[in-house]
Amino acid sequence: MSASLKKRENTPAADGRRPHLDARAVVLLLGCCAVWGLGQVAAKLTLAEIPPLLQAALRSAGAALLLLAWCRWRGPSFWHSVMQRDGSARGGWLAGALFAAEFACIFIGLQYTSASRMVVFIYIAPFVVALGMPFIARSEKLSSWQLLGLVAAFAGVVWAFYEGFMRPTAGPMQWLGDALGLAAAVLWGLTTLVLRGSRLGQVVPEKALLWQLGVSALALAAASVAAGEAWPQRLTGASLWPLAFQTVVVTFASYLVWFWLVRHYPATRVAAFTLLTPVFGLLAGVWLLGEPLTARLMLALVAVCAGIALVNLAPRRA
Repeated sequence: MSASLKKRENTPAADGRRPHLDARAVVLLLGCCAVWGLGQVAAKLTLAEIPPLLQAALRSAGAALLLLAWCRWRGPSFWHSVMQRDGSARGGWLAGALFAAEFACIFIGLQYTSASRMVVFIYIAPFVVALGMPFIARSEKLSSWQLLGLVAAFAGVVWAFYEGFMRPTAGPMQWLGDALGLAAAVLWGLTTLVLRGSRLGQVVPEKALLWQLGVSALALAAASVAAGEAWPQRLTGASLWPLAFQTVVVTFASYLVWFWLVRHYPATRVAAFTLLTPVFGLLAGVWLLGEPLTARLMLALVAVCAGIALVNLAPRRA
């Protein structure tokens, strides 16, 4: 292939979208997957001093403030597009409530199961989206390859979940943490469907994210008070640094990078890289927290990754 042809293929289109992933995109995608995988480990570490619901509320509130500052920095016109009334409030409140419930399940579940197991169960969410999308957009029906992917992933999760009853590695209540991980995956999938099927799908991504962060911060703080969580009187770096990592790096910075990548590169190729997130999460849990790496969990991870690959790549093959 000539140099001129290669240059032409990598030239951005009129809308600014590049036809292929370049080195910068690959590096950023790998960074996002690694950060998201480490997020579960950071949450597990923070639980030593900050209870789950309060931790999730602080994370959402801090990221929401950073996002507001970011929108203000983008200029008056962008700030107006985020703050104006556009009929997205109904979807925003619903998405925010689902977002709050999702992270309540994750943070509470991490008290009973390992971070490496949690990240495997959470990434069942794409299959919830795949099952629900035909009800929102009839053109997005499941192909035979996609159905095979769903079956493979479901079999892997059942295989891993069964271990929580027969040979628990994270304590006698591991099954409860695993179940909350599955519930979080369903809630994440439902949130995505709300974002796609409501007016939130027509607003700038920063506004959709701001709805989720703002509503979840209020809901989770109220839930923390209602549950009678003991708010810490003194905090140390053992919890503050992991919380800061979740707030600044995971919930604020990585989401903005993700939105930029989706805007400037092919969405299908960008989405395929999320397959690496459970791998990073599992390795981080084993390496940083000393969590056990069982053969059953490895098989479940392979099944989930294979299922996601079939669901995402099958339409391109067709």
